[in-house]
Amino acid sequence: MKLIQLAYPGAYRDRVEHAIKNAHPVDWSREVEPDSKRETVQILLEDGEGQSLMDAVQIMFASKEQWRLVLLDVEATLPRIEARPAEEEESNDKKGRRKQAMREALVEEISSNSRLNSDFIVLTILSAIVAAIGLNEDNVAVVIGAMVIAPLLGPILGFSLGSALGSISLMLKAARTALSGLAVGFGTVFLLALFFPVNLESHELIARTNIDPEVVALALASGAAAALSMTGGLSSSLVGVMVAVALLPPSAASAIYLGVGDFRNASAAAILVLLNVICVLLSTQIVFAWKGVQPRRWLQQKNAAKSRRISYVVWAALLIGLFALGLWIGNDAVFGK
Repeated sequence: MKLIQLAYPGAYRDRVEHAIKNAHPVDWSREVEPDSKRETVQILLEDGEGQSLMDAVQIMFASKEQWRLVLLDVEATLPRIEARPAEEEESNDKKGRRKQAMREALVEEISSNSRLNSDFIVLTILSAIVAAIGLNEDNVAVVIGAMVIAPLLGPILGFSLGSALGSISLMLKAARTALSGLAVGFGTVFLLALFFPVNLESHELIARTNIDPEVVALALASGAAAALSMTGGLSSSLVGVMVAVALLPPSAASAIYLGVGDFRNASAAAILVLLNVICVLLSTQIVFAWKGVQPRRWLQQKNAAKSRRISYVVWAALLIGLFALGLWIGNDAVFGK
């Protein structure tokens, strides 16, 4: 559940109360400060509710200064809240009231996970080293361990969310972090391949040069699951492993092959990385659109919708082109043809 604390000028009492009731809160209360010029309300909301209230408050106080909204997570509340009847939930679905994480909370969480800092770089290097060892040793468990610590989910979701909201700054920030992470990981594994013996018979390594429909399905499912977990207010830690499955091992495999001078297999694995990135971006954008994640203002919504349609076409075209190229290079690469 979520708790919104809102402090505002007392003259806006009626408008604030109207916005609160439209948000269908579980409970709410008001406190009046001694001078009666400011009031504070606390609104208890179910998970996935409250976006309409957030939007109404921002519109109401856009040009004001003396207001503050704070969004808090609620671990528990007593007495317990009874679940809404199935008929009410079905009615809400028909009215288009889908439950989702609040836009502002999404931006804050995903933006913080898209920062390019020392922690991100160190985790990327460590996950790349572990992935390289797992691929070289043909050890599935070690490869999975690398994907657990890989911090690749944040910037990928950040780029998709920025596109959905029409936020160029978030897109650039996420793209810089994602590209830096992939470059750092690739460079780390490439250096390892130059100085340590490589097991070219490893099945885990060879598998990252094969491109087939199952690979595309995995990447699409990973991106969709990640976006759903975020918009539903659920933990995305396990979903991050799925995204890392699509990105980290083929990137490490490409660096290993390049380090030993096998340019064809390196190209096949690199194409697999690009293909997976596009699939994840495409599926996350589709989910964000389906869940109604969009800018607050109407003009921004219109521009974002147009941008989204263009991106669908571009991603789909790149997906088809890379898949065809990957089939041509990848499926013959392991046989040395």
